[in-house]
Amino acid sequence: MVDTVFNIEEKQMIIKNPEAFELEDIFECGQCFRFNLNETGSYEGVACGKKLKLTKNDKDIVLENVTELDYHNIWKKYFDMDRDYVSIMEQLSEKDEIIREAVKYGKGIRILRQEPWETLISFIISQNNHIPRIKKCIEALSEKFGNKISDGVFAFPTFEQLADIKLSELESVKLGYRAEYILQTAKAVAKDGGKTFKASMEADNKELNEYLLSLKGVGPKVANCIMLFGYGRMDRFPIDVWIRRVMHELYEIRENDFKKMTCYAREKFGEYGGIAQQYLFYYMKNR
Repeated sequence: MVDTVFNIEEKQMIIKNPEAFELEDIFECGQCFRFNLNETGSYEGVACGKKLKLTKNDKDIVLENVTELDYHNIWKKYFDMDRDYVSIMEQLSEKDEIIREAVKYGKGIRILRQEPWETLISFIISQNNHIPRIKKCIEALSEKFGNKISDGVFAFPTFEQLADIKLSELESVKLGYRAEYILQTAKAVAKDGGKTFKASMEADNKELNEYLLSLKGVGPKVANCIMLFGYGRMDRFPIDVWIRRVMHELYEIRENDFKKMTCYAREKFGEYGGIAQQYLFYYMKNR
């Protein structure tokens, strides 16, 4: 049970000495794109249509600009606070020395439960792209088409908002070839008022994967990222360039043998494949 204290006057929720919760590990491991480090060492960003600031205060995590209701209805789920990451780290560390070192390096990672629609578009944008540019594109997209939250802060645009614009307007955000993917995907989701997309929340992994792959601009890696970060399917194991390096250089699997990498992850890491992937990604990228 996580101990929390709400400061009404300061609109702060204080998470007391949480385990496996390091801001840098969470926000710099490539899973989300709207939180940034500021000059004071805090992270600020936008998620679920709300602005949030997080600060590490000794061993506590302080969430600012929140209500107690927001924490319990939004942020508790967003930061996956009900999952026992310490137990998961112990289980994964028993698998082999490689994942043990990766877990040790990224021990503060938590898998964020992001909004599926935003995750879908964000990872379409992420294709053949680097993180600083992905962040710029998402911020520009939000500023141009999303609802205003406060001065200079905008929510991520809905599928209705994106489906109702012209390709030339979307291209002005400098998305390149991804602009057409985003527009077609928004139109496909909006076609039935989002009913199929909303129903996908309850689909099993096979059905969800097939649905995501039917959307323009979504391939196997992007689909797995969306399933992991947007739908909380913790067994997903997205294979990008960094995971290919891990599996090739450290696990000695042929670099282009994605099937063997996927099978290995399923057999070795099982239901926690996605969490293992984040530890391995973060470790390989920064070691």
